[in-house]
Amino acid sequence: MQFGGRKSKVLINPKADLYRQPLQFYGEPPLENISLSEFETLAVERLKLLKTVENLGVSCVKLSEQYSKKLDSELKALNFPYGSDSDDIDKRRKDHISHFILRLAYCQTEDLRRWFIQQEIDLFRYRFKNLDPKKNLEWLHKNNLNYEAISKKDKMDLQLQLVNSSYGISGSKVEDQEFYKVPFQDALDLVRTRKVYLKAGYAYVPHQDIVTIVLNDFRTRLSKALALTARSLPAVHSDERLQPLLNHLSHAYVGQDYSTQKNVGKISLEQIDPLSGKSFPLCMRQLHQSLREHHHLRHGGRMQYGLFLKGIGLSLEQALQFWRLEFMRGKVDADKFDKAYAYGIRHMFGKEGKRADYTPYSCMKVILSNPPSQGDYHGCPFRHSDPELLKQKLQSYKVSPSGISQIMDLVKGMHYQLACQKYFELTHNVEEANFSLSHPNQYFVESQKVLGEGKDIKREKEASQRSQEQSAARGSAAAVNSSQHLAEMTENLDSFFDDA
Repeated sequence: MQFGGRKSKVLINPKADLYRQPLQFYGEPPLENISLSEFETLAVERLKLLKTVENLGVSCVKLSEQYSKKLDSELKALNFPYGSDSDDIDKRRKDHISHFILRLAYCQTEDLRRWFIQQEIDLFRYRFKNLDPKKNLEWLHKNNLNYEAISKKDKMDLQLQLVNSSYGISGSKVEDQEFYKVPFQDALDLVRTRKVYLKAGYAYVPHQDIVTIVLNDFRTRLSKALALTARSLPAVHSDERLQPLLNHLSHAYVGQDYSTQKNVGKISLEQIDPLSGKSFPLCMRQLHQSLREHHHLRHGGRMQYGLFLKGIGLSLEQALQFWRLEFMRGKVDADKFDKAYAYGIRHMFGKEGKRADYTPYSCMKVILSNPPSQGDYHGCPFRHSDPELLKQKLQSYKVSPSGISQIMDLVKGMHYQLACQKYFELTHNVEEANFSLSHPNQYFVESQKVLGEGKDIKREKEASQRSQEQSAARGSAAAVNSSQHLAEMTENLDSFFDDA
């Protein structure tokens, strides 16, 4: 892909086969010239698309009827080619190019890659499930996923086994349902959850579950592609026209990262205990309680909880005092704390090492990275806790039996952020939270709003968002006009995302 000046014409020269398929793995990069103006337009429109997918993914149960209807309605309202059934080559071209543009913006850090992969997977799942069933097998074969559909005779011979191993399929449905004979190593997720019949090294996967295998393949390909793209970033950043655009795209609309704090020092040490009981999400409440009980947290817990406290306004001096006093109540004296632990706390605040401004962990990072082992208390309780222990914890926090049942149903369906949002609603006595939960610090901010104590935090959040946008727009003098143009294009995006 080559980028000309803003007023240069678009030269379209797509390969004949590139846009022939309604859905693709984005294996081949674009080879045409586009203007910077179109570059910006496509990038912003795809960000709207992915942000819409994210908002619905954390406000509805994925794959539910409600989720599918809302997603279909929301995506149709966007001026973007999201569907998989369109024969419009121009729409497929926009989809293809915009995906690669955001690869450049979102390959830069682990958190950005994780966010981008998750939203692209959810979008891909939606598109795949909307493919015409008659074209489905043809699409699989064209993408070298050569899974064999078993014959009617085999289905009848294996009918009992297929019914017993496939969720939601009765004997009367077996004849109408396509089953694919897949090497078992390609279907490990389904094997692990006992959703498929195994025989002679093959898994017999119903059509409704083949998407699981395809998504694993898509995730692997996209993850590798982002790693390769990251290696080319030095060359891309040498182009003074593109660097400020990519920085703006990657920082402005993933969501608040709670790194810039105007309210540093406004949370006192005396407030932490009462705040933990009324405004901390369950993951941080668990860490705080464990720290108070054991007077120690391992590295994973110190990082997750320490960055959260930094995000809600605890200053470096207060953090050092907080951790020192608590550890000294255990088996750590002041001298050992200063030698073994104080450096790590200063490092969190960017005062040691490479002096990076470490940001609090998002829900996605808490759920997907560094799972806790025995003796750890970090992670997501809805994802990592034993179900019975989670029930006991919720009971101890005075959650009603019906509320616990609702939360556990969401946990069973692996909808961990929705379970946390339901916990918020039940503990704050609100019918429905008016936000899509994606960050523990967001939980705290929203809790303070509900309790009427978050005016300063709200102002800080708005100021931080403005600061992020302004800093992302800074670049070399040659890129000023381009950056200003992008700011004009994205002027209403914040309200778009807030209302989504």
